[in-house]
Amino acid sequence: MGAFTLISEFQTWLVSGSASFALLSVGIVLLSYLLEDLAIATAAILSAQGSLPPSLALLAIFIGIVTGDLGLYILGSYTRKIRWLRYRALTNVSYKRVKRNLQQRAFLNLFIIRFIPGLRTIGFTLSGFLPVPLPLFLSAVLLASSIWTLLVFTLIYLLGSNVLMLLSEFKWGLIPVAFALLFFINRFLNKSFSRGLS
Repeated sequence: MGAFTLISEFQTWLVSGSASFALLSVGIVLLSYLLEDLAIATAAILSAQGSLPPSLALLAIFIGIVTGDLGLYILGSYTRKIRWLRYRALTNVSYKRVKRNLQQRAFLNLFIIRFIPGLRTIGFTLSGFLPVPLPLFLSAVLLASSIWTLLVFTLIYLLGSNVLMLLSEFKWGLIPVAFALLFFINRFLNKSFSRGLS
């Protein structure tokens, strides 16, 4: 049995039956905890090929991203209770500057952090540690996540729909291509932002 036959059979099993939408949605939520961009690309391709309605795919991505960000915030708030960690933060020379910068323009900073690879984990965890008020945190994260998810999903969905009409036998290859494209865009944005700070 060839690799393509196995992939084809797995795809048929995955998208057939009444539980397929639920399974795919849960899979997208779980994947978004590991790699958000890959989850967005996967959901968009699944929607473009008709395996998952776009509204359900977007909802699954959004739930995964927001709950993941909220999890980082909660992790930060719990680490605040660890005495030695709190002491290390308070005695760190950069702590006061970071705290002031994050809290003074919290909404804008959290909004920007959402779009810069590598800053999200530490920025959102610090938000819980400092603490940034939860309603402020959620409002910035919800707005930024909505914009990012809709933009990336729509672009990949439209591109995927057009490519799938031409290359239906290579449709699963679109997911790694879309992920690689997002990876390089994120790296470019990160380098551009880093150069702007220096």
